[in-house]
Amino acid sequence: MSLEPRIEAAFSKPAAELGDAERALYRELVTALREGTVRTAEKQGDGTWRVNAWVKRGILVGIRAGVLTEYDGAFVGQRFVEKDTMLPRKITLQDGVRLVPGGASVRDGAYLGRGVVIMPPSYINVGAYVDDGSLVDSNALVGSCAQVGKRVHLSAGAQLGGVLEPAGAMPVVVEDDVLIGGNCGVYEGTQVRARAVLGSGVILTASSKVYDLVHERVYTASATEPLTIPAGAVVVPGARQLKGAFAELHGLALSAPIIVKYRDEKTDARTALESALRPA
Repeated sequence: MSLEPRIEAAFSKPAAELGDAERALYRELVTALREGTVRTAEKQGDGTWRVNAWVKRGILVGIRAGVLTEYDGAFVGQRFVEKDTMLPRKITLQDGVRLVPGGASVRDGAYLGRGVVIMPPSYINVGAYVDDGSLVDSNALVGSCAQVGKRVHLSAGAQLGGVLEPAGAMPVVVEDDVLIGGNCGVYEGTQVRARAVLGSGVILTASSKVYDLVHERVYTASATEPLTIPAGAVVVPGARQLKGAFAELHGLALSAPIIVKYRDEKTDARTALESALRPA
């Protein structure tokens, strides 16, 4: 029987009834996530993304079935206390990943493509997918179930929010060849399409309004669709003035991400990743 029906059956059980069988089931799921044969979200033929809610339910089964355990420094070089089902991933030379010393951590059940570079300190959580040639820079976070495409550059301090509950909620998606600038935050299922650029300090949430100066449009999330940054868009932090006498008196404004242009050859040259950073 495939993983999905077994996970759905395990998820319906109270935590007190979860035992060795469910722990073994979770190990199967972790292996599939690590190898990339199962994902928490997948791109469809029409370009839209579909969340695999059963995978997220499986991760929740693993958390509920785990036992809090203390580990000495022999496991990953430091002492820690964690559920025994939710352990760090051990990365080997065969993975083709460059893991720089200094405090970076990857939880098992995260997929790492060939040529991924992980700078310290940074964190990649369970269910995340980081595709070939991407860079996770210092103090960057790839939250639970976040999907990161090929050759993505997550600059220092960038945060991709994670989501496990509700299980049907879409995770953050960052498609191929995107640059996420320093101290950016992408949260609440926001999707950043291929080759887009987020300038340093851009914050995107489900309640954000993004103003496109090029096409004179406003992009927002809806009850059924996530906030989506168009392919190739160059987004910078901006502000929009608040209405009303009090707001005008005090010069109040809200942050408003602004699309100032779409990617061109000049932008490509500035955002190119150095090949020297990649593993041989």
